[in-house]
Amino acid sequence: MNNNSPKQFDVIVIGGGPGGYIAAIRAAQLGMNVACIDEWKSAKGGPALGGTCTNVGCIPSKALLQSSEHFDHANHHFADHGIEVKGVRMDVAKMVGRKDTVVKQNNDGILYLLKKNKISFFHGRGSFVKAVPSTLRQAQDRPGSGQAHGGYEIKVAGVAKETLVGKQIIVATGSNARALPGTPFDEELILSNDGALRLGAVPKKLGLIGAGVIGLEIGSVWRRLGADVTILEGLPTFLGVVDEQIAKEAHKAFVKQGLKIELGVTVGAIKSPSTLRQAQDRSGSGRAKGVNVAWTNSRGEAQTLEVDKLIVSIGRVPNTIGLNAEAVGLKLDERGAIIVDDECRASLAGVWAVGDVVRGPMLAHKAEEEGIAVAERIAGQQGHVNFNTIPWVIYTSPEIAWVGQTEQQLKATGRAYKAGTFPFLANGRARALGDTTGMVKMLADALTDEILGVHIVGPMASELIAECVVAMAFRASSEDIARICHAHPSLSEATKEAALAVDKRTLNF
Repeated sequence: MNNNSPKQFDVIVIGGGPGGYIAAIRAAQLGMNVACIDEWKSAKGGPALGGTCTNVGCIPSKALLQSSEHFDHANHHFADHGIEVKGVRMDVAKMVGRKDTVVKQNNDGILYLLKKNKISFFHGRGSFVKAVPSTLRQAQDRPGSGQAHGGYEIKVAGVAKETLVGKQIIVATGSNARALPGTPFDEELILSNDGALRLGAVPKKLGLIGAGVIGLEIGSVWRRLGADVTILEGLPTFLGVVDEQIAKEAHKAFVKQGLKIELGVTVGAIKSPSTLRQAQDRSGSGRAKGVNVAWTNSRGEAQTLEVDKLIVSIGRVPNTIGLNAEAVGLKLDERGAIIVDDECRASLAGVWAVGDVVRGPMLAHKAEEEGIAVAERIAGQQGHVNFNTIPWVIYTSPEIAWVGQTEQQLKATGRAYKAGTFPFLANGRARALGDTTGMVKMLADALTDEILGVHIVGPMASELIAECVVAMAFRASSEDIARICHAHPSLSEATKEAALAVDKRTLNF
């Protein structure tokens, strides 16, 4: 093969985030010749595999949450344990440096996994060039690979430009932060999740637009470190996707901690030196002044919020810019997401898409499961993803986690159900930890007792939810959980007690 000949692959994965690199690994495990393309760059310009999740999402936010929680405990909770600490201060630069180290460890770990599985990695932006006529590639058709077609030519625009040809293409290009109309991110004063994770100092006043997962997690980090945090949420209810009883309990805890949460607001003009295109204030430090947000509260009263930094977390949009979908006729919806069927097949034979770039929840673990399923389908297996058993987690303190349906969803569909709750206040391990906020709530079918949903707010909810996911995956009843022996003392006993409460026979409350 001469240097001008495209490199041939059974599968080309565009995107190296959770959906992409996992799909590539699974395809390689199944015996396919796989390439993975990803454009993320480290500070030094090298590859930074892992996508939004590893670089500016799940991983760095959890690192900062952990650091800020240690700081909060030292300041406010160590004394309860008889530990006297004076003069505690946070070295923000070191905290952010630790976060960067954690991110790099994950980046390097993923690159190692690609090498271990003999996956060819190409650093750059991948985009469609054209479809390849089937007559050129019929000899390379693999059993179980789907329709006979030639595949697609993919261009890699990076330091070293490459042209590849893949029989099957998996698009896993993720999503981007959604900006407010007319207010682009400058990552200096008006921040996306990226800029919010790179703050070099604690802002005195911090504003957030959006009380979703990102807003609450990042707001919690900087509130613990001393920022005066105000969150503006357009919806009239707090965490509308969460079970209402759980959301109310969480809201109460966040307000008690000092987060100012305004619901049902309408955001108006946002003014900053960048939006006004004015010269930065050169007096004093030489840095730009803060941000002025005009907003109207739920009673229709005009308000003004003046902050040093403004974080906008109003959701994310599918990342299909630069994919050159139109070159091959790949169909997108009105949001820019790739249109796929229930098995993640796109509108073109041999093209698949997973994760944030398609319908469904924008969750890293959902992307992973879709990536695995697609690789297995390409190999002729029966990959499957059950959307009803995908867990959701918000890593605040208290943590919030859930799986399955909420009580309001069951009421809306008219399904008869039973509910059981158990507070961590009555859990021995939670008392010993000194963290008794929240509860476990279990919902089960009124006739069959099958578990329909489990909702947790409280300590280690992110870990406790796994038992409930397993139970629902095997269509367990609340009685099944109630009859299983749980270690004592453990937080998981609260799950057992909630299951007992479904039948009104809880033992410790």
